[in-house]
Amino acid sequence: MLVLSRKVNQSIMIGDEIEVTVLSVDGDRVRLGIAAPREVPVFREEVYAEVNAPLGEDSTRAPSP
Repeated sequence: MLVLSRKVNQSIMIGDEIEVTVLSVDGDRVRLGIAAPREVPVFREEVYAEVNAPLGEDSTRAPSP
């Protein structure tokens, strides 16, 4: 994992087309702005897990061995 430090209003680029900007920091809450082409899906991690969970499986639990 790459770890970067940024200040408010500073950005990082992912490839040539995705820009992530730090909009604000308030305690433990960080607001990010993401500029990406419409064809690139952008989800919060918990929504991504829900969308990609197999039907009928609870995505909040770890799979059983």
